[in-house]
Amino acid sequence: MSDVTMPEVAPSDVALAEGSAPAAAGDKRMRADARRNHARLVEAARAVFAARGSDASMEEVARTADVGVGTLYRHFPRRIDLVEAVYRGDVDALVAKGEELGAETPPWEALTQWLEAFVVYAAAKRTFLTELHEAFGKSPDLAVSSRERIGAATGRLLVRAQGAGAVRPDIDQRALMQLVGGMCMAQGSTVEGNLALLTFVLDGIRAR
Repeated sequence: MSDVTMPEVAPSDVALAEGSAPAAAGDKRMRADARRNHARLVEAARAVFAARGSDASMEEVARTADVGVGTLYRHFPRRIDLVEAVYRGDVDALVAKGEELGAETPPWEALTQWLEAFVVYAAAKRTFLTELHEAFGKSPDLAVSSRERIGAATGRLLVRAQGAGAVRPDIDQRALMQLVGGMCMAQGSTVEGNLALLTFVLDGIRAR
């Protein structure tokens, strides 16, 4: 019979090995909770910014999201980080809307609904324009990349509508966005007023 001595295994090592799977599951739950809190905070901030503009406080965002202020600051150490997250989410949603319309909606109706969505999007940005300028200063590529993505989405829907004979051929996406974007940025403009003005723009670009 061999005299080989088996190595001793400490109870803590056994506990660690047996507990590894539950710990991993716990980590996943924590990550899922963190993702949910992040999404709730961004959605709450979007609503609070829309209602309060630059007067919105971080505490109000936390209350609206039903999380503690500490949780908010763990996700967004600075107010500008939260503003940027809201803005990026809004751009993502707008671009996704364009892709959905391009795939499922007739060309003229798709372009019309896209421009209406842009008017609503632009109005939301006006409520925290000062913070947005700060965000653009912090991330100089943010404004450029967002403008390019929105312009590309507009261009795809415009060219599609032109190809269907619904839109006059002598306008490009840059001119169209100059018309609609300039209208949305006018001092004192409202969503309702801009949607009414949009009907004149649409009438002007429609093929005869």
